[in-house]
Amino acid sequence: MLAQMNDDEFNALADAALRQIEAALEQSGAELDFAMISDHVLEIEFADRSKMVVNRHDAAKEIWVAGHSGGFHYRWQGTSWRDTRSGAELLTALSALISEQGGKPVSLLG
Repeated sequence: MLAQMNDDEFNALADAALRQIEAALEQSGAELDFAMISDHVLEIEFADRSKMVVNRHDAAKEIWVAGHSGGFHYRWQGTSWRDTRSGAELLTALSALISEQGGKPVSLLG
């Protein structure tokens, strides 16, 4: 089991992940509206006006994603953010979730 990270480590890693997701959305060319609606909450809006939220959850030290497909929790596993149930990597899973909800293929992997 990985050692528990402290708040500063979590904040740095989670904030970097949110910035990475923002940059990947910008570079994806996808027709999506997205914005940081608070310090640690990224909202993605689709053409049909549905939304997906990606946020930092400080108490659990996780990144949470909520959309039409459900809620997903990602925990830092030493080298990447991984889904606590499936083990899927955050950007890979988020690409699939955004593609599904938006109805068009989107890749956040560059």
